[in-house]
Amino acid sequence: MLAQDSILRLDAKAIDYIIIALYFTFVLGIGYLAKRAVSNSLDFFLSGRSLPAWVTGLAFISANLGAIEIMGMSANGAQYGMPTVHYFWIGAIPAMLFLGVVMMPFYYGSKVRSVPEFMLRRFGKPAHLVNAISFAVAQVLIAGVNLFLLATIVNVLLGWPIWVSVIVAAAIVLSYITLGGLSAAIYNEVLQFFVIVAALLPLTIVGLHKVGGWQGLVDKVTASPGGSEQIHAWPGNNLSGFSSDFLSVIGLVFGLGFVLSFGYWTTNFVEVQRAMASKNMSAARRTPIIGSFPKMFVPFIVIIPGMIAAVAVPEIQQFKATGSGPVDYNDALLALMRDLLPNGMLGLAITGLLASFMAGMAANLSSFNTVMTYDLIERYILKDRDDAFYLRTGRWLTVAGTIIAIGTAAIASGYANLMDYLQQLFSFFNAPLFATFILGMFWKRMTATAGWVGLVSGTATAVVVFVLSENGVINLPGQGASFVGAGAAFVVDVLLSVIISLVTTPKRDEELKGLVYSLTPKSARTEATQEGDHGWYRKPTLLAGISLAMVIVLNIVFG
Repeated sequence: MLAQDSILRLDAKAIDYIIIALYFTFVLGIGYLAKRAVSNSLDFFLSGRSLPAWVTGLAFISANLGAIEIMGMSANGAQYGMPTVHYFWIGAIPAMLFLGVVMMPFYYGSKVRSVPEFMLRRFGKPAHLVNAISFAVAQVLIAGVNLFLLATIVNVLLGWPIWVSVIVAAAIVLSYITLGGLSAAIYNEVLQFFVIVAALLPLTIVGLHKVGGWQGLVDKVTASPGGSEQIHAWPGNNLSGFSSDFLSVIGLVFGLGFVLSFGYWTTNFVEVQRAMASKNMSAARRTPIIGSFPKMFVPFIVIIPGMIAAVAVPEIQQFKATGSGPVDYNDALLALMRDLLPNGMLGLAITGLLASFMAGMAANLSSFNTVMTYDLIERYILKDRDDAFYLRTGRWLTVAGTIIAIGTAAIASGYANLMDYLQQLFSFFNAPLFATFILGMFWKRMTATAGWVGLVSGTATAVVVFVLSENGVINLPGQGASFVGAGAAFVVDVLLSVIISLVTTPKRDEELKGLVYSLTPKSARTEATQEGDHGWYRKPTLLAGISLAMVIVLNIVFG
C-alpha cells in the first residue's frame, strides 16, 4: 500500500515539520529522563508505585486515546453519528467509576503486579495461564491497530510506503518505552493528552464553522444517508444492528454498557496498570474517576469531526452513499484535516494524531512486557532469577512485542471501520474475563476449575458467534455481532462456572480474604486518609457521584 498522493496527501510545509520534530524531541527526552529513575523491575513495570492521582488519571485516559478513540470513533461518527457517544457515556464511564469505587481496593490492596496475578491468587495456575496468554495476544493485536494508523499518518505526510512507515513509527515508540518503562509511557501520555486536545479542538471548531454551526450540522446530517437517527444517541439502531428499538437499547446497555464495557475497563491491565502506579490507595481509586471527567467530553472532539467529514468531505460523502470509493470511514479525520486546516495548525493536528497512536501503542507494549515478564516468564519458564534479569527481560520483551505488532498491523489494514475489529477482539478476550472475574469476586463458592473452564468456554462462544456472523448465519450489521458475541460469552461463562462450582471443591474462606468482597473487612477495602489526601475533591465516592450525574445529564440532552 503506497502513499495516497491524489486523495489524502497532506500539504505539509516547514512549519508543520518543525512542530512535529519538537514533539518527538520532547517524547524521547522524557524517555531519557525517566530512565534515570529506573533502578529495578518495579520501577520499570509499575513506576515504583509513586505517581500522584492527577498524573495517573490523565494517563489512564490518554492510554485509551489511541486508534480506538481517534480514528475508530471518528469513523464511527461518520458512519453512525451521535449513537457513537454510547462508547463513552454508556460503554466507559459507569465501568470506570465501578473500577475506582469497588475494584481498585482489591487490586491495589493486594499489591499484585498485574490482573493475571490477581487471577492466580483467586483461581490458581490454569486460570492464570489462560488469562495471561490471552491478554498478551490481545495486546499485540491491538498494538498492531495503533501501529498501522501511526504508519498511515507517516505514509500520508511523507509519502513513504506503509511498510517503511510501520518500522519507523515502531522504532520511535520502542525507544522511549525501552528507556524509561512505565514512567516514560505515563508521563508521555500526560503530554500526549494535552497535545491531542490542542490538535482536535480547533479542527472541530473550524469544521462546525464550515457546515454552519451545530444547527447546520444537524440539517446536513438529517438530509444525508442514515437520516435523523444519526442526530440522536438513542435508540442507536444503526450502531447496534437491531431493527427493534427495544432490542437495540438492550443490546447497547447489556452488550456494550455492561459486558464489553465492564469487561474492558475493570479487568484490562492496560488501564489498571496506570492506577497501580499510584502512590497510595486513595490515588489509585481516584485515577479512573479523575479520568472519567475528560472522558465524557472526548466525543465532542472525536465524533463530531467524523460527522462533519460525512457531510463536508466529497470522498466520504461518496463512500457513505455508495459503499465504495477511494477512501473509507477510517480516513474521515485525515480528509477533514486536509480540507480545513492551514499550515501550522495542520502540523499541530498531525502531531496530535501521532501522539494519540503512540499513546495507545505504548500502553499496549508496557502492559504486554509486564504480563509476559511477571506472569509467564518468571512464573513458568525462568524462575528465581535476580531482579536485574527480569528488568533486562522486560526491555527485550518490549522489542519482541513491537516486532510482533508490526506483523499484526497487516490484519488491521483489512478493515474499513477499525471499531468493528476492536469490538470483535474485546468480545473474545474481555467479556469472558469479566464474567469470571466478577463472579469470583462476589461469590466465594466459585472454584478454581470453574475459573479456567469459564474463561475458555466464554472465549470459544464469542469465536463461534463471530464465525456464524462471518458466514451469514447471524445477520447483524454494524457492531451488533460483537455485542451478541460478548453477551453470549458472558452468559455461557457464568452458567458453566456456576454448574462446575457446585460439583467441585472451593477454597477455604481464609484463603479468599482480600480476594472476595464478602470476606474482606471494610478496613481493607478503604484507605486511611494520608497527608495530601484531605478535602472533598479527593474523596473517590463523591467524585464518582458527580461524574455519574453529569453523564446522566449528557444522555438526556443528546438522547
